[in-house]
Amino acid sequence: MSINRRHFSFGAMAFGLAGCGGVGVGTMPSVSRPDPASDPGLRPQPNASYDAWVAAFKERATARGITAQTLSAAFRGQGYLPGVVERDRNQTEFTRSLEDYLAIVAPEEKVRFGRPLFARQRGTLAQIEAKYGVPPHVLASVWGLESYFGTKRGTIPVISATSTLAWEGRRGTFFESNLMDALRIVQTGDARPAQLVGSWAGAMGHTQLIPNAYQANAVDFDGDGKRDIWTDDPTDALATTARFLSRAGWRRGQIWGLEVTVPQGYSGPTGRGTRQSVSAWQALGIRAAKGGGLPDHGPAALLAPMGTGRPTFLVYHNFNMILRYNPSENYGLGVGYMADRLNGTGPLSGDFGPDRNGMTLEDRKALQAGLTRRGYDAGKADGVIGKKTEAAIRAYQQAEGLPVTGTPSKALLARVT
Repeated sequence: MSINRRHFSFGAMAFGLAGCGGVGVGTMPSVSRPDPASDPGLRPQPNASYDAWVAAFKERATARGITAQTLSAAFRGQGYLPGVVERDRNQTEFTRSLEDYLAIVAPEEKVRFGRPLFARQRGTLAQIEAKYGVPPHVLASVWGLESYFGTKRGTIPVISATSTLAWEGRRGTFFESNLMDALRIVQTGDARPAQLVGSWAGAMGHTQLIPNAYQANAVDFDGDGKRDIWTDDPTDALATTARFLSRAGWRRGQIWGLEVTVPQGYSGPTGRGTRQSVSAWQALGIRAAKGGGLPDHGPAALLAPMGTGRPTFLVYHNFNMILRYNPSENYGLGVGYMADRLNGTGPLSGDFGPDRNGMTLEDRKALQAGLTRRGYDAGKADGVIGKKTEAAIRAYQQAEGLPVTGTPSKALLARVT
């Protein structure tokens, strides 16, 4: 069976958009991220069943060569984290529309923030491309989505996260395997237990690699004698990701895909199962959104995640290789879009249009900003309506004597702006 980097999906951003740390260029943008210090669900809590599972696991680990010293050091201070189970059930790239997802993972402020960091790493990325064939802007995009270009690499203990999810059992075998590999990382001296922090799902470092992927693909690209994805230098992490994608089948010199237009009233095939030749798509009226001909990199599929009247994409073989890193189509499109933006391409040509409440992304941003100005904290004005914005709407509606729905609307926007 083909195993991807996670075999589930953390994505950058599993609604904590990526870790913490710092390469530092100017002021680091504000991005939501689960913080064990402020979220009780991400601090160890008593759980007798979990404790019994860990005791039995330690016996299995010992039988597979993990020493008592390693087990003692790695599990010191670790424990059951209910918050990771909750996040496993609510992964952003699977629960949000493409418009919301791109607003979260690839907003304009992130593109602006990332371009100087991308430029700083161009020489290293070119060397990595020469060896593994993965273009610099694609690797930089993964870096951006997974850890906000290294500035948010995660703060959740990997041992606690993977052991909690292994105990929980929904993907028990998978997470136990990653827990075992995390212990091997400690035992071989690749990292100290304190360094093993990352996402709620145990993904670590600049490109958020789970322990299985690290063990299978990690490289010492900078030649310092360590396969180090944890320090501020992203070199080994970027090279490791390139090696992963190369092994998965990335085709050198080919693009992931591009935004396209479809004829008005198009009712032809869409979806990843629609792979056919570029000439066949051209015959159906599919055209490059930014002009020019359609590149021919073999069979391609037409993706219209929000309908053919919204942004639509023609995707090639390499798009599927991105999905080996994370199987969400939103994630794949997010990586492709951010890669193109970092490489100098402008925003999408297509318009997502109004949502089911008749509001555009800019309307929703204005509503959030208006509510916050009036003293109702709606969170970051990113146009993504989540629990915090809904709570702010309800509070405002209640204070104003309006029906309490928590639902955004044009009428509400007119009242607060």
